Amino acid sequence: MSSPQFLSALERQFEEGSQLVFWNDPDGEFLMEVDSIDLPSVKVLRLDQVPALHAKVQLEAGQVGRWLIYAPSACPVPEDDWLLDARLRGKSFSADSASMQLDELGLTSRVLHGHLKLRAKFMRAKDRVERLKRWVQPDDQAVDLDRKMLAVLAKAETADTAGIFLKVFQALATEGSDLGGSPKPLQEMAAQELEGIFWALAESEFGYKEASGEAPSLRGLLYRIFATDFCNAIGVSPSSLNHFVISDRSRAAHVAVFASRWRSDMANYSSYDVLSAVVAEELYVPAMLGELTAENLIDAMTFESIDKRVITDLKARIIAGSGANMDAVRELMAKRRDGHWANTLLAGANDHTKALAASYDALGAAASFFELQAKHSRGFSFGSADAAFASYRSELFRFDQLYRTFMRATDAVEPMGWSLLHELRDRMEDAYSGWFIGQLTSAWDAVVDGPAGLLKRWKLADMPNQQNFFEHFVTPSYSSGAKRVYVVISDAFRFEAAEELASTLNSKNRVKARLECMLGVLPSYTTLGMASLLPHKQLAYRNNAALDVTVDGMACGTLEQRSAVLAQHGGVAISRDELMEKGKLGGRDFVKPHQLVYIYHDHIDAIGDKRSTEGKTFEATEQTIRELQELVSFIMNNLNGSTIFVTADHGFLYQESALEDADRAKVEEAMPGVIKPKKRYILGHGMWPMSGAWAGNTSITAGTDPGDGSVDFLVPKGAGRFHFVGGARFVHGSAMPQEIVVPVIVVKEGDAEKTRTKTVDVSQLGSSNRIVTNKQRFEFIQTEAVSDRVLPVTLLLSIRDGDQVVSDEQALTFDSASPLMEERKRSLMLTIQSGDYDRNKDYFLVARDAKTKAEAWRTTMRIDLAFSNDF
Repeated sequence: MSSPQFLSALERQFEEGSQLVFWNDPDGEFLMEVDSIDLPSVKVLRLDQVPALHAKVQLEAGQVGRWLIYAPSACPVPEDDWLLDARLRGKSFSADSASMQLDELGLTSRVLHGHLKLRAKFMRAKDRVERLKRWVQPDDQAVDLDRKMLAVLAKAETADTAGIFLKVFQALATEGSDLGGSPKPLQEMAAQELEGIFWALAESEFGYKEASGEAPSLRGLLYRIFATDFCNAIGVSPSSLNHFVISDRSRAAHVAVFASRWRSDMANYSSYDVLSAVVAEELYVPAMLGELTAENLIDAMTFESIDKRVITDLKARIIAGSGANMDAVRELMAKRRDGHWANTLLAGANDHTKALAASYDALGAAASFFELQAKHSRGFSFGSADAAFASYRSELFRFDQLYRTFMRATDAVEPMGWSLLHELRDRMEDAYSGWFIGQLTSAWDAVVDGPAGLLKRWKLADMPNQQNFFEHFVTPSYSSGAKRVYVVISDAFRFEAAEELASTLNSKNRVKARLECMLGVLPSYTTLGMASLLPHKQLAYRNNAALDVTVDGMACGTLEQRSAVLAQHGGVAISRDELMEKGKLGGRDFVKPHQLVYIYHDHIDAIGDKRSTEGKTFEATEQTIRELQELVSFIMNNLNGSTIFVTADHGFLYQESALEDADRAKVEEAMPGVIKPKKRYILGHGMWPMSGAWAGNTSITAGTDPGDGSVDFLVPKGAGRFHFVGGARFVHGSAMPQEIVVPVIVVKEGDAEKTRTKTVDVSQLGSSNRIVTNKQRFEFIQTEAVSDRVLPVTLLLSIRDGDQVVSDEQALTFDSASPLMEERKRSLMLTIQSGDYDRNKDYFLVARDAKTKAEAWRTTMRIDLAFSNDF
């Protein structure tokens, strides 16, 4: 009862003419309130502080006036009552807290009077009562009040059962994750004599009760929850867990739904991760998983170690399959990637989640790599250089892209200290460096070298040479109406990375990106490649020790020198970082005087070309793709650029494994004419031919001025190096396709409607809208294939009563690019929690976007569980 209530009652007593009011409070409920009583002309006399005889003297001496005589004890029998004569003259007052609390809480059932007296300890604190009032409904019964009192003590966000247990488990996890401990909420319940109610709730909701009269514990409850959820998902109960599985089917269903909610709850998933790890260790779950396959575990999300077991199983299949039956592997991976532990869109996107997602990325890349290898198991054979070049740009570049993707993914896993992918990484390295590069070298050499080889003419049908970039791409743009052209040049940005960037750009609204390519200059190194991309009529080498390259007689080795060259054509040069730092207004002011803007970016070459950092080459490639995408967006959105070309001076070769001496093409010490010896090329005049190198002259391979303006070169065949000084795993300069298939991404501002992106549409299959079992399978179809403009979507699916979830919630990703509808189907099994459902009421199958949480659609369902129960 609050202070205003009993004060009003007391005040009425005195207003009705009473001069003496006796208040006996045998339970001492208002002991802390008495001293704060402040009624007009009323004196308070406390019999617990003043002896009765002394009080009698005071009352008789001061008969004039009004007195409140309070005693935190029962009224004494007449023969023992020193104040009997005064009591007979006065009136007695009692504050029935239970009755007043019924009114304060707005409860309509008077039978709760006795129940509130039982809960007097809880009701004694004002703050607890105030929090309780937020949740109490007029028709609440004793069980409802007890549950809501538990919610108050647990400091839960909601007064439902799940909210209470989630808070208790969260406290257990944050207070040391000792399953034998007693977290603060449980201590509060015990202090308010409500701990027994908590365990009664655990029994009624989850079916948890210890056998043989043992006291219930959080360890026992958690064992039951995790064991039941796991065994339900795999469809069997391992003997070591059988005695922990909840036997009651409806309560087992409730456990499964609760566990799903716990995993996906943004505020509580971290406690799930912590406690599931502890339970997994105490129940020896990792050892138990060794006998189960990925198929057995496909629907189980209970423990993180399940995903590690699935990854181990799939890794073994990929290695053993050598590219066969990879579709089955992909289907299993897709299901696991939608689950709690490896889906970075869901609540638990922590370091472990990212590492598991990266593990599946690595498996996917390896599966595709070995599948492509199986397709070309006999190696490569090209009828001509044109056919070889076309084969690389249409398909074979995927080997390099998948190798990079795999290595980046495994790098992301390494900090966790897991050894899951070590064997597969070794196999991947052997397949790439040992098989692919070797096979490609042999086939490539056959069309590059020899009397009719590419080196003799360095031209391909319908393929521009790099030195013709400006006249082939840029000049026609002005004729097509472009007022300003942007050329972005990223050092060592190779074709496979450009293909990824083009796909990323095409997934953006208003952007239309087309990937083309050029036959790069040879040797494929920065000085020559950068010069070839500038507008010019003549390229020439200077006859100096550095062998500088000039453009129409002008030096072009620095940014300032290139800007001077471009000024002859109404242009300017700037670095990517400097332009971005200018921002929108500064950037507009900078480009306004110019019709041609060359923007230079250097990250891959800067990182890869140093021994200390070459191991981060693929990380630099990934960052470069991000930075170039940001740059294109900046140009289009802030500078109003509508014509952009993204290209490179050359590509690169890179391998993770260290090179051996056999990878070195040894140059004879007496080799004449050497001017500039590098790892991957040698420049000079009149050098001897080498069996392990391709030889040529830049007048043919780069269009440099014949005679004194050109140089001879030697470049090692395949992946060879002339020396290993300064790092050897990252190289460029020779004629392998990774180095000379130079990308050109043509970026235009597209029509708003034609370039608009959207996520794929998804529909439910089947005509039945009735749910008749606790576990119900639903099938869905992705109605269109994923493309540049039609993007994948991950949906969160659940059964809801209005907006209240009454099932578990699961994620499904729809990302198929297949033209076949049958291959775009996905299905899942939802578990309906136990409860009383009105078979004539509308419930809903609801799909929400996992990224935005926006509702995509909902379908009306009827729930009628009378037919069967699958638990």
